[in-house]
Amino acid sequence: MQTINLKDKFSTFKNHWHPHQITVVDNMQVLLAKLKDEFVWHKHEEEDELFFVQKGTLEMHFRPSPNEADGEGGDKVEIVSEGEIIVVPKGVEHCPKTRNGEEVHVLLFEKLTTKHTGNVTSEKTVSDYPKI
Repeated sequence: MQTINLKDKFSTFKNHWHPHQITVVDNMQVLLAKLKDEFVWHKHEEEDELFFVQKGTLEMHFRPSPNEADGEGGDKVEIVSEGEIIVVPKGVEHCPKTRNGEEVHVLLFEKLTTKHTGNVTSEKTVSDYPKI
């Protein structure tokens, strides 16, 4: 057992949209990632995801489900500020984005079985998370 300094861990990598595993809690992994610009639209059929914004501001875009009668159409956007969390429920299509080229640092909490880009594959998809 030992403490984990998040600031120190974030300083060990530079790449964007590539999570790094810092620990495992039962069947859940704790990941750190640096985000910049736009990710890919995707969903995780069987897993929720928790995002904690350590630095910056994250825009989490959601597509309405087919059974939602929101009348306005379009995506829903939640702004997640530094020090805040958001949970993306399983089965909800989402796309994280940052603003104006800002680099955002997030801590993710998700099941070990969660695929990086869920139900899609793109040039940003990674299948292994380095342990740091």
